[in-house]
Amino acid sequence: MEVAKRLQGVGEYYFSKKLREIDALNQQGKNIINLGIGSPDLPPHPDVIKVLQEEAQKPNVHGYQNYKGSPVLRKAYADWYQGWYGVTLDPETEILPLIGSKEGIMHICMTYLNEGDKALVPNPGYPTYASNVKIAGGVTVSYELTAEHNYQPNLEALEANDLTGVKLMFVNYPQMPTGQQPDKTVFEKLVLFAKKHGILIVHDNPYSFILNDHPISFLSVAGAREVVIELNSLSKSHNMAGWRLGVLVGAADRINEVLRFKSNMDSGMFLPLQLAAAKALTLGKEWHDAVNAVYRERRQKVYELLDLLGCTYSKEQVGLFMWAAIPATYKDGYELADDILYNANVFITPGGIFGNAGDQYIRISLCGSTGRFEEAIKRVKEIKH
Repeated sequence: MEVAKRLQGVGEYYFSKKLREIDALNQQGKNIINLGIGSPDLPPHPDVIKVLQEEAQKPNVHGYQNYKGSPVLRKAYADWYQGWYGVTLDPETEILPLIGSKEGIMHICMTYLNEGDKALVPNPGYPTYASNVKIAGGVTVSYELTAEHNYQPNLEALEANDLTGVKLMFVNYPQMPTGQQPDKTVFEKLVLFAKKHGILIVHDNPYSFILNDHPISFLSVAGAREVVIELNSLSKSHNMAGWRLGVLVGAADRINEVLRFKSNMDSGMFLPLQLAAAKALTLGKEWHDAVNAVYRERRQKVYELLDLLGCTYSKEQVGLFMWAAIPATYKDGYELADDILYNANVFITPGGIFGNAGDQYIRISLCGSTGRFEEAIKRVKEIKH
């Protein structure tokens, strides 16, 4: 049996393969310290878990749900966007809860891309953008982000190329993997660019609360709603990655268009999950401050590890990771990552998985206790000295 042509050129997700390799090494007794994946290890707020428990015990909450999500959750998202981002959204028409924002990327690609349509994808950037464009039959057009340009799109360079057939542009700030903070002036330029060329911008915004004192939504920029749709998530901001709770926000027409595809893919989320998510969205600044205090402590340990590895990096990064340039003693990030994995039993992510612009970089996740980072530092010291 042959697989569909749409999967040609689309490999298994890097972390899916690497985790199997790490499992095999652990079975050999290696006890690998995994500093690669951004899966929050801290729990959600106890009140959020309490809502899930209480609601799940009710006898009338186990059926199919509204395809557009619970009105309670949509209202909670609207209040959250208003309170944190200063963005007013109509909960009836401009908010679509998702089973994690990752599925929203596929919904958007399948909704708007015909065979051969093009999508601008950041390099380095989240690999799912490119793979989902390909699966939908589209063509990825990579645009490079560089440290010299503050990891922001070079719109002049893009306009010097033929943009015929480009329908979507993926943008992600705070940027993953580089940790670049959002810049409102860049968003304003992107709005003008999108209007000029008839492009729909997809802003992926799951990291805005992690080590970032000024969360921003792209939709807070004047005119953005005409050309931008935004994905958001509770995975990182509320330690709920496994709960699969995300949202798509934007103009009513865009929400309805994506819903045409999404409603043929699933039958809504378990209602107690949605009600627990609504509770999570009411958490205030003290919640985020407490979470970020933990991440700041861990980040100091990551600085130590990166210094030990001879890497260079900016301390202005935000988000759940540290992005660092490798020393010249290594050919690329893959070589450094393999050296550390096989000789120190520590897994870090090679930057090349995010595009060839990341070949000379590595990424380290902040998801791990300070004790785990201290053990990783100890192991690396043993092979470096």
